[in-house]
Amino acid sequence: MTKANQIVLNSQDSVAPIGLIAMDSAAELGAKIDSYLVKWAQEGGINIDSYRIETHCPRFSSGDGKGLIKSSIRGDDIYILVDVGNYNCKYQMFGKENSMSPDDHFQDLKRIIQAMSGKAHRINVIMPILYGGRQHRRNYRESLDCAVALQELAAMNVENIICFDAHDARVCNAIPLTGFDNIMPTYQVLKTMFRTVKDLEIDKNHFMVISPDEGAINRNMYYASVLGVDLGMFYKRRDYSRVVNGRNPIVAHEYLGNSVEGKDVFISDDIISSGESMLDLAYELKKRKARRIIAYATYPIFTNGLEKFDKAYEEGMIDYVFGTNLTYRTPELLSRPWFSDVDVSKYIAYFIAALNHDVSISAVIDPHEKIKALLAKYNFKGGDNI
Repeated sequence: MTKANQIVLNSQDSVAPIGLIAMDSAAELGAKIDSYLVKWAQEGGINIDSYRIETHCPRFSSGDGKGLIKSSIRGDDIYILVDVGNYNCKYQMFGKENSMSPDDHFQDLKRIIQAMSGKAHRINVIMPILYGGRQHRRNYRESLDCAVALQELAAMNVENIICFDAHDARVCNAIPLTGFDNIMPTYQVLKTMFRTVKDLEIDKNHFMVISPDEGAINRNMYYASVLGVDLGMFYKRRDYSRVVNGRNPIVAHEYLGNSVEGKDVFISDDIISSGESMLDLAYELKKRKARRIIAYATYPIFTNGLEKFDKAYEEGMIDYVFGTNLTYRTPELLSRPWFSDVDVSKYIAYFIAALNHDVSISAVIDPHEKIKALLAKYNFKGGDNI
């Protein structure tokens, strides 16, 4: 039995009864998290069918909304799970169907917090992809959306904010007196990769980690360190004389590092948006005679569709793409032969258990020992036994 399981089963040491609110945007992930919490509770002799609290955010025909909580939450340790990137949620406004934007999801989150009316023992928000996270710093006269959103939540007495693979975790400096945890699902990614790709040789002669840019260097440095392989890096050479779609266009991807010839290459980033940068890197690495390209993004949103990745896969330019279930993935993406889903629900359930029992979460956040054991098992037995 793991330490996290023991925490869940030892209910008398919890801060307060758990209440799990999964907003409509995160219903699928919330159901999986709830199933783990219920399973651990029942194994400990606690008779409970679900920790979920039913909520609803209806809209008037004019577009105005409100938040409703359909059961008592008095004295509960509340965990609100929200996916602000889920554009598949719809609502009617003046007879027209609209997709919910991140702004809509964040507003509904605040409505549910308002509806608690201060009755909860503690409010924790699990927002895997941070609202406004890509607008994390100011250049010239610009808004600071993420910082202001975090300050709003802190002002509403949210005690802990949990996100995954933040675009820039330094945004937490906006709320220095509020709990903020930025979690990296490194172990879950490697476990899924080892299960999916069963013939990897994880050593310096056959495998390499490449950072797609300087902003992603820390996460890729960690992968390279725990796997004991070399690290390379691309940097984006931009044309600073022009602005296209709000950004200076990329002129070229320049590579720094050892030869990738004949090696399997792993590239990790926080988000695949249009995916053009990831494909550019794959083509550049293939030019340098890399063997297989394995890409990972915590948030595989593919704003420009999947056709370019389909073509790259058919041409042998990219072999695998991994992404988590922390945000909405289309059925079309989940059906692609080149895509594999990384399930992070059990990890979040562990995290909730640790927070609910007010114990150190360092063992949950730092999976170094688990990764070492996973790597040893893979090298000894192969992916079928992971």
